Amino acid sequence: MNWKMEAKEREQELVKDTQEFLQIKSVLMEVEKEEGAPFGRGIKEALNYALQKCNQFGMITKNLDGYAGHAEIGVGKDLIGILCHVDVVPEGDGWSSPPYSAEIRDGKIFARGAIDDKGPTMAAIYAMKIVKELGLPLSKRVRLILGTDEESHWRGVNYYFEREEMPTMGFAPDADFPIIIAEKGIVNVHIQQQTEVHNSYPQENFITLTTFYAGQRSNMVPDLAKATFSGQRDELEGLRNRFEVFLQQYPHHGNVNQVNDKLEITLKGISAHGMEPHKGVNAGLELIHFLVQQREAIMVPSWMSWMDEHLYGEHLGTKLGISFTDDITGPLTVNPGIIQFIDQTFQLVLNIRYPVTTAYEEMIENLKRLVQHGNLEIADISNSKPHHVDKEHLLVKTLQKVYEEQTGAKATLLSIGGGTYARALNSGVAFGPLFPGKEETAHQKDEYIEIEDLLNATAIYAQAIYELAK
Repeated sequence: MNWKMEAKEREQELVKDTQEFLQIKSVLMEVEKEEGAPFGRGIKEALNYALQKCNQFGMITKNLDGYAGHAEIGVGKDLIGILCHVDVVPEGDGWSSPPYSAEIRDGKIFARGAIDDKGPTMAAIYAMKIVKELGLPLSKRVRLILGTDEESHWRGVNYYFEREEMPTMGFAPDADFPIIIAEKGIVNVHIQQQTEVHNSYPQENFITLTTFYAGQRSNMVPDLAKATFSGQRDELEGLRNRFEVFLQQYPHHGNVNQVNDKLEITLKGISAHGMEPHKGVNAGLELIHFLVQQREAIMVPSWMSWMDEHLYGEHLGTKLGISFTDDITGPLTVNPGIIQFIDQTFQLVLNIRYPVTTAYEEMIENLKRLVQHGNLEIADISNSKPHHVDKEHLLVKTLQKVYEEQTGAKATLLSIGGGTYARALNSGVAFGPLFPGKEETAHQKDEYIEIEDLLNATAIYAQAIYELAK
């Protein structure tokens, strides 16, 4: 079977449907919550679009109250799962073309969700379409499962598996090729503080921080930070001048605006996926580092000093006392994804990716001690445990065979710091769509997928479906 030829014959239709899918802004909007749309109208529209396509292609579909859906082909007792998601992270700033235009340039489709995960989702849909249209005999059922809030709390997929059967095995087309058999644990730690009163400061001569914002999602490196201040006009003018000098040396953009006794500072960074914070520039941490150095003029709150001391300039948790690494999944990483100071209340969300063999309780206890030492408190902890599938599992061996036959390259086994829907399965791995050596643009501006890679992934997924279910 020439799977690449089958994908190529459907290229025009596949690209068109991928563009239409990407043009739906499916960002979590709980303020739009309504019946059938628990996570907003955009996500509902995206889920319906995908299910309608599957139905149009002759698959059996089901919508579970807008929380999730599935499309199925084949017959048999056993079930093969392909887990995808229709939601995307917020688009951020700095795009070369509108982030939901799905513009094609240089053989690439540019849009939020192009590589994570709507492009791969459409590749999986077309892979099932190919298998079905060819009339290939299957002894197992194959079910494409569509989640709706993978980028936040996984409520959609949790809702789904409370009501539907668990696949025997499966994969998530939401990471890298060749095959990812291990994923780090992911913990979101919510830290807060009611700001103390600065009785020791001669407040009439000091600048006061009134608000601070950086980050919209814990699993993204904040690419924009804003701080507002009040104080005497001359003192604010001095801070503005020092910030303008700082910007002359800072490699990214910033802005400052003063109106009488109010001052607003904006600083830009570089967005990146929270699993790889070293690839971004955290605008929140950069602005905090600047402000801490102005403590002779600014009333620097203790939370800001704590963050600068323990989080600035490194991503491995060393200054937090939680650094750890293993040979399976590599080092622990820390991303301060959300930083807010509003109405005298400070909130921070640390997105921590920890290795498979980490002593979780010890890590949390070490962090708690350091947080308490800074007069802060942990308000909440959510944990997604690490995931690991044995390299000798039938699933792994089958996908290795498929990948090597399709690419001619060795199917090495990988681990990642990201969390895919593969960990929602008892036996699941992440399988593409990013090919080795290609640029990673998930969660970044100008996210894209190469059309050639979209076709190649479709061919790989089609063969994988057939090999797993024949």
